[in-house]
Amino acid sequence: MRILAITNIYPSPAFPARGVFVQEQVKGLCAIGLSVRVLFVDRQAEGPSAYYRLRSKINDAVAEFEPEAIHVMYGGVMADQIVRRHHVRPLVVTFHGSDLLGENLSGCVRKIISRYGVHCSRRAAKAAEGVIVVARHLTGALNGAATADKVRVIPCGVDLERFKPMDPLACKRRLGWGTESFHVLFASSNGDPVKRPWLAKDAVAQLNNSVRPSELHFLTAIPNAEVPVWLNASDVLLLTSMHEGSPTIVKEALACGLPVVSVDVGDVAERIEGVEGCYVARPQPAELAAKLGLVRQRGKRLDCRTRLEDLSTLSVAQKLKRCYEDITREGRSIRLLASSDRLSIPAISSVNRAVASARR
Repeated sequence: MRILAITNIYPSPAFPARGVFVQEQVKGLCAIGLSVRVLFVDRQAEGPSAYYRLRSKINDAVAEFEPEAIHVMYGGVMADQIVRRHHVRPLVVTFHGSDLLGENLSGCVRKIISRYGVHCSRRAAKAAEGVIVVARHLTGALNGAATADKVRVIPCGVDLERFKPMDPLACKRRLGWGTESFHVLFASSNGDPVKRPWLAKDAVAQLNNSVRPSELHFLTAIPNAEVPVWLNASDVLLLTSMHEGSPTIVKEALACGLPVVSVDVGDVAERIEGVEGCYVARPQPAELAAKLGLVRQRGKRLDCRTRLEDLSTLSVAQKLKRCYEDITREGRSIRLLASSDRLSIPAISSVNRAVASARR
């Protein structure tokens, strides 16, 4: 099966850590035998108008590669332009978080732009044959733009071969971290206000004491190959975001046996439910500090890798493959029916209802 993957978030020489989760998803699809061509729309380099110059690039890719489905791996203006203006193959769109939730802590101009992006995401969801959200709570953010029968919840997967427990002391020494301190890892995104780094700093400041000092480390601009070392060197992952989709860093932390303390955001509560040594707290420095203190007092790594088997890169790739097969099969059925002069509109509608019922 040939899939044309179109995305505006993908590793590049200028931003090697950006969109790694999309790159890993593509690798997973290739690993199970799909042929995937990536069309990267580099908005950072080309500017916002890049989305409006996609027609010839997509037409050329379709003519040369002849994909059986197009997968747009992020929402917003890009997805809207592709779905409404370049609808040449069955098409699925994945929404990751901000593309449906907006950026509510940004400045005035950026906030307006992000709200327009949310509008575009919903419009794209309405027109696409398939819709994927990476966490269940994002279905509500679609605001009814897509019928329930065409929406799937498929989180991004984790490479369990790379993200696994390692010797914490050896990892600390490799990074030059002191072995006596309590190391708190914060998944920063270059100062993104949505991550609320000030809340993390305040929580760690309240946690500090003279018996065992705490150190806060920002996971920013770290090569992806080094992330497992950072996770294994740390004593806890702290998440304080205003909103998230399905933060991959949490799943990677769990795969490495790293305890997680987080506000109730995205699907984090679902991921850590029942995992001893992980905690959800209200977004208050004192409460976050108290939960961090419990992790420090416990002093143990996690043992929960079996919970992540369904979220492995290959498992997620199989779910995506089934999604592609569904939309291509349904697309062929509808086109066949629509091309027949003997079928009336009510007949086509009844077949559509039957297809939706079978999917459920």
